[in-house]
Amino acid sequence: MSTNAPERSPAVIDTQADFFVQVAVPSPLRDFFTYLPAEDTDKSRFKPGARVLIPFGNRKVIGIILSTLSCCTVPVQKLKAVISVLDDEPVITPTILALCRWASRYYHHSLGEVFMQALPKGLRQGKPLPCNTETHWQLHESLSEAQIKQLKRSPKQSAVAHKLNNSPSLGLGEAQLLNQGISRAVIKGLADKDIIYKKEKVLAATCFSTYGTEGGETALSLNPEQQNALNNVLAHLHHYQPFLLDGITGSGKTEVYLQAIAAVLKAGRQTLVLIPEIGLSPQTVGRFKRRFNTPVISLHSGLSDGERLHGWYQALAENAGIVISTRSGIFTPLPKLGLIIVDEEHDSSYKQQDTFRYNARDLAIYRAKQAACPVILGSATPSLESFYNASTGRFRHLTLRVRAGVATPPALNILDLRQQPLKSGILPDSLAHLSAQLNQGNQVMVFINRRGYAPSVICHDCGKVIDCPHCDAHMTIHRRPPHMHCHHCDYQIAIPYQCNQCHSTNIHPAGQGTERLEQALSEQFPDTPVIRIDRDSTRTKHALSHMLETINTGVPCILLGTQMLAKGHHFANVTLVLILNADGGLLSADFRGVERTGQLIMQVAGRAGRSHKPGQVIIQTYNPKHDALRLLTQNHYSLFLASLLEQRSQLGLPPYSFMAVIRAESGLSQACEYFLQGARQAIESTMNGHLKVLGPLPAPMEKRQSRFRWQLILQANQRATLHTTLSGLIAYLDNQKLPRHLRWSVDVDPQDMA
Repeated sequence: MSTNAPERSPAVIDTQADFFVQVAVPSPLRDFFTYLPAEDTDKSRFKPGARVLIPFGNRKVIGIILSTLSCCTVPVQKLKAVISVLDDEPVITPTILALCRWASRYYHHSLGEVFMQALPKGLRQGKPLPCNTETHWQLHESLSEAQIKQLKRSPKQSAVAHKLNNSPSLGLGEAQLLNQGISRAVIKGLADKDIIYKKEKVLAATCFSTYGTEGGETALSLNPEQQNALNNVLAHLHHYQPFLLDGITGSGKTEVYLQAIAAVLKAGRQTLVLIPEIGLSPQTVGRFKRRFNTPVISLHSGLSDGERLHGWYQALAENAGIVISTRSGIFTPLPKLGLIIVDEEHDSSYKQQDTFRYNARDLAIYRAKQAACPVILGSATPSLESFYNASTGRFRHLTLRVRAGVATPPALNILDLRQQPLKSGILPDSLAHLSAQLNQGNQVMVFINRRGYAPSVICHDCGKVIDCPHCDAHMTIHRRPPHMHCHHCDYQIAIPYQCNQCHSTNIHPAGQGTERLEQALSEQFPDTPVIRIDRDSTRTKHALSHMLETINTGVPCILLGTQMLAKGHHFANVTLVLILNADGGLLSADFRGVERTGQLIMQVAGRAGRSHKPGQVIIQTYNPKHDALRLLTQNHYSLFLASLLEQRSQLGLPPYSFMAVIRAESGLSQACEYFLQGARQAIESTMNGHLKVLGPLPAPMEKRQSRFRWQLILQANQRATLHTTLSGLIAYLDNQKLPRHLRWSVDVDPQDMA
C-alpha cells in the first residue's frame, strides 16, 4: 500500500526528523499514514503493534504502529506528529499482527479497521491494559436490625446482603455473584444504600501451566472410532495439520476435543475453542471447567466490555489455558497456542456479514499454520468446502459413525402435507405421535424456524399484506408484547385494527411462528409445559440457562423453538423431533439453500434419541420425493454432500470456483446500478484469465432499511485470478468520486447471497 499523510498545520511543523512512524488508521482508506514522532520520544518506544494517539483530519484517533522509517517521500512540512504513545509493549502481538495483515489482503479490507476488530472495545477507546485484579463486594459492617428491616421490601438485595454477611472477610467476587444469577442492578442497589462497598483484589499472575490437568471430572472411555480420531490428533500435536472431525450427532466429538486438550495442556500449551453461538457458551464453559483444573475463559458479545477486556488480557498474559469464544475470538492473543478447535464448523455464524467480512473458520486454519499446531474442524454436518478439502487430501478426514454409549441414530420419517388437514400447521398424525411420547413420560421437540406469532398479517377482503415501509419484507406479528416487527431493520408498529388499503377490519395473522405455535400446543396439551426457545424468549442474561436446567430435569415437556435448539445441545429425554416447514430452503434462490436445509434437518434430528431411549424424527413437507430429503432420511449425509458436489461441479460453483460479490447500497436504486455498471466496465477493460461477471443485479431483498441494494458477482476458476482482479478494481473504485449517499463493499467467499 502507498504511503499517505494528512496535511499538517503550520503550528506543528518540524524542520527535521531522525525517523518517521508508519501507522494504520481505523478508516475505510486502505493507505497507511506517515507521522512524525512525538516530541522527545525515543525511537525504541515505537514498537509495531503498539497504539498511538494521532491527529487525523479534525479528530484524534487511535492508530496502530506498523514500523519506523528512516526516510519519507512526503515533505516533512506536511506531516503531523504523533500525540502520544499509549503502550510500552505491543497490544497486538507479532502473530496477531501477521494474521491481521493476511486477513486485510485476503478480504481486501482496510488494515486499520482489521486491527480494531482484533482489539477489545476498551483498547479501541484508548484505555490502558487492565491490572490483574478482581472486583469484590463487602459489607461495611455486619447487618444491623434496621438494615434487615429495610431490606425486607427488597428480597433479592436481602439475599445478597445475607450472602455477604456470611462470607469471609474478603467478601464475594462480582463474577461469582453474577454467575449465581444476581443482576448488577441488585448489587448497585445495595451500594447506593451504603450497605456494601467495592474493593479491587489484586490477583497473583499465575500461568495456566502451573495448574496441571488433574482434579476435574474423569475422562470417559472412548470407543474405537473416537480413539482413532484422538490418536491421529495427538500424532500431529506439534505441527500444523487440519482435521475434519466428521461425526454424527451424539457420536462423542466433544469427548475427543476434551482428551486432545488434556494432552495440549500437559505439553504446556493453550487451546482456542470457537463456537458459533452465544447460547452454547454457558454449557460449553461449564463442561470444560468441570473437566480441567485450569482457568477457562469465555469471550462473546454477551459479556460487558470490562469482562471481555479482562478475559482477553488473561489469554495474553498466559493466565488462561483454554479460551472459548465466538468468531471474534480468532484474534485473541495466545502466546502458547497448541490447538484450535472450530466446533460446528459448518455454521454460517462464523462468517461476519458486515464491515470486515471475514470467516473465522478459514482464519483458524491460517492461524494454526502460524502456530504450527493442529486445527480440528468438527461437525455432524460438514460444510461442502470442508468436505471437499477432506476428499482431496488437504484436510485429514476423521469419521465417527457410531453414537457414543448405547444411543442409536434416530429413525427419520417423512409425512406428506399435500391435501392433508392441518391443525395450527401440524398434521393429525404428528399430533398423535407427540401425544404418545408425552404419555410415556418422554420429552418432545417441535422445530419451526420462524419466531414471532405469525410471519405476516393479511387482509381477507383485498389480500393486502402488511409490509415494512423500509424493507422488501413482511412485518411479523408478536403477541408478547403485542406489536408488529420487521426482523430486518427493527422497525416496529402497533398491531393495526384495519387494513390501510381498503380499511376493512377483516385482517388476520397468516402462517405460523413460535409464539402462535406455543399457544396452539398449550391448548392441545394443557397439562404439559411448553418451553419456547427463540431469540425473543432468551433475551435476558440467564433465561436460556434456566430453561435448559428445567429441560435437563427430564420432566415431560414440549420443547419448541428455532435453530437455537439445533446446535450442540444434549437432551437425554427427547425421543421425538417434529420438523415443520422443511421446504423453505429447498426452494431458495441461494445456491447454498439446499446445503443449509440439509444441515439444519440433520442437526435438529440429532437432538432425538441421544441416551438409552430410541429416537424418532418426523419431517412434514410438500416435497416428499425431493432427492435431498430422500438421502437425508436414509441417514446418508455423506451421500447427500456427494450429490451436491456433483451439482456444484457441473455448474462451476464453489468449491470448484472462487467467488466475490461487490455490493452497493443507496437511497436511489439507479445510483447503485450505475455505479456497478462502471465497475463491470472497469473489470472487462482489464480482464485477464478466466473470469465470469454477473450483474449488476438487485439483491434478493432489494430494499432494506430504506436503502436499495445491488450486487456484482465475480467468479473465477483460480483464486489468484479473482484476487488480482479485485485488487485492480478496488484501486479504480477508490479513486472515483462517488455520491455521498452511496456505499460499497467487497465480500470475498460470500456465504449469504441475499
